[in-house]
Amino acid sequence: MAAPAGLSAPLDPAATAADTALAAAVADWRQWLKAEKRVSPHTLAAYGRDLGDFLAFLARHHGDTVGLAALAALSPADFRAWLARRALDGLGKSSTARALSTVRGFFRFLERRGLAANAAIGAVRGPRVPQSVPKALTVGEARDALESVGELSDEPWIAARDAAMLTLLYGCGLRVGEAVGLDRRVLPVGDTLTVVGKGGKARIVPVLPVVRRALAEYLERCPYRLGPDDPLFVGAKGGRLGARRVQQAIQTLRGWLGLPETATPHALRHSFATHLLAGGGDLRAIQELLGHASLSTTQRYTAVDAARLLDVHRAAHPRDRAR
Repeated sequence: MAAPAGLSAPLDPAATAADTALAAAVADWRQWLKAEKRVSPHTLAAYGRDLGDFLAFLARHHGDTVGLAALAALSPADFRAWLARRALDGLGKSSTARALSTVRGFFRFLERRGLAANAAIGAVRGPRVPQSVPKALTVGEARDALESVGELSDEPWIAARDAAMLTLLYGCGLRVGEAVGLDRRVLPVGDTLTVVGKGGKARIVPVLPVVRRALAEYLERCPYRLGPDDPLFVGAKGGRLGARRVQQAIQTLRGWLGLPETATPHALRHSFATHLLAGGGDLRAIQELLGHASLSTTQRYTAVDAARLLDVHRAAHPRDRAR
């Protein structure tokens, strides 16, 4: 059986699971995600795999290709059977929770377009996923990493580049992808820096003097003449520095400084948020600095700093002061 047009590449192994009308709806959904929601190619591929898994299961479950009418007629038991199948296949709770979220989103899209509606999915609960707590470095570990990373390279300009990169990640709370994606035009940087994050959303982050100095030193030592449209951070051959190179530098630092396995480039971003919170930073301000769409994402950092919150409670509560 031939695969429906527009479905086989993004939704393998569900290439033969959907009829023509559903395949067209999936193609429209993907275009909407790309153009309107501006999801990354990686996220778009993940959503495609999730939906593909669901449609392929339905085709096997019902013994026929899937159409819009079939989606509208699904019962809660159909959705639960899919979740059970994933559990039997050994797929993790986080993966299944994301897949269910993808399928919910696709059904919302269908309903908004007047193509199909099904309230049954609202009655389905996904697996309970333990809330992960971000792993932050201590202030001392972060300081040691920034001060030591330059010693990993014999090339002075590469040493300055790596020091500038880590200082930027920790000093501004950037994702490593955001940092390596910066272009030369951002320098000279002032008191703030505009960063384009997930979904193409721009945010403004303050820039500490120590970050400005590290960037200026790197650019002064860099042997390549970089134009405004060139990458800010370049590799040994002058091309844009890859995130993998930054990960390798911190991996080396872990062994050298005895840092925990959780010490990664992203841990510097977690450290930025945790240390701001420990210093009395406002949670909503930290949310803006990190570029989180939801405050609930930022609230995870309150668990990291629970000890400080307990100290504040003990110092401020009238019953405690009365002792």
